[in-house]
Amino acid sequence: MTCPNQFNIRPAVASDRECVWLWRNDPIIRAYMFNTEEIPWAEHVAWFERTLSDKRKHMLVFECEGKPTGFASVNELFHGMVAEWGFYKAPNAPVGIGRMLGATTLRYAFDVLSLHKIYAQVLTFNQRSMDLHVALGFVREGVLKDQHFDGRAYHDVCCFGIRRDEWVGALLNTGLQL
Repeated sequence: MTCPNQFNIRPAVASDRECVWLWRNDPIIRAYMFNTEEIPWAEHVAWFERTLSDKRKHMLVFECEGKPTGFASVNELFHGMVAEWGFYKAPNAPVGIGRMLGATTLRYAFDVLSLHKIYAQVLTFNQRSMDLHVALGFVREGVLKDQHFDGRAYHDVCCFGIRRDEWVGALLNTGLQL
């Protein structure tokens, strides 16, 4: 699936394994994850290979002008065409690329995977991610109080969701030409 201005999203392949690992282990990326620990290489390789072979888990690489610039995962539940997503941009990605990464991933999820709904759980201290979800048309569905313990403190988790029919309207409001 190609977007204007040299943006593209594609399924991850084995050769993406190292850059995804490096991005995920970057301290800036880790700071906003539920698991903030550095992921050992062997553990990452095992996860990557296992996920590549799972038909319900979709690892996607976002490219800007042919260069890998972000990662998204869309993990389908067992029934109902509902999936959880997560994403992050490469630490050296251009400013503002997150919105295009998110919008392009949603388009893939709804148009290519034909999903009914995407949901997300966001740590409430990650205001940028919360704002991005709203900008992409997600609806705030609730807050799980003190849901996540990071080893030092409890944090609230905000639940977001967007259905296919909501996405169509939200796309028009994003100003993005996909």
